[in-house]
Amino acid sequence: MEKDLIEYIVKSIVDSPSEVSVNAVGGEASLILELTVAEADIGKVIGKGGRVARAIRAILQTAAAKNGKRAILEILD
Repeated sequence: MEKDLIEYIVKSIVDSPSEVSVNAVGGEASLILELTVAEADIGKVIGKGGRVARAIRAILQTAAAKNGKRAILEILD
C-alpha cells in the first residue's frame, strides 16, 4: 500500500512519470522504500530546502503507522 501511495504522489509531481520506480525492501516491522526518478526530476521530488521530500516522508510515515509499521523513504540518484 505504501509503495503505491508514494508512486502515485511522485508520478503526479514529475515531468517523466514513466521513469518513476519504487522498490520496497523490508521486514515485518519496518519498510524501506527506494525511490528512483529521472535525473531532471530529482529537484522536483526533493524541493527547495527538502520541503517536498519532507512532506512525502510525513505522508509515508502516517500511512505506515496506520498499518503498525515504520517506513523510510530513500531517494536514490
